[in-house]
Amino acid sequence: MAERTMNRPPGRTTANTPRAERMARSREYMQGLISEMRRVTWPTRQEWVSATVLTVSLVIVVGLFTAGCDWLFTQLFALLHGGAS
Repeated sequence: MAERTMNRPPGRTTANTPRAERMARSREYMQGLISEMRRVTWPTRQEWVSATVLTVSLVIVVGLFTAGCDWLFTQLFALLHGGAS
């Protein structure tokens, strides 16, 4: 049997293959990502806790407001339709 060889288009080197290009782009992306992450100003523990408490508090307040509006509209619609709830 004849020896199998890879058929590559003429003038195309291994460095220009789509896989090599994807690897180069991936490597460049990761290097840029690491560079940007080093520039980030990360919050202190106190800032992190304060932001978390504020977020949880606002979620509770908005939930209570929504529940109150739901109850109010339920009562109003019950009055309009003559039903009691």
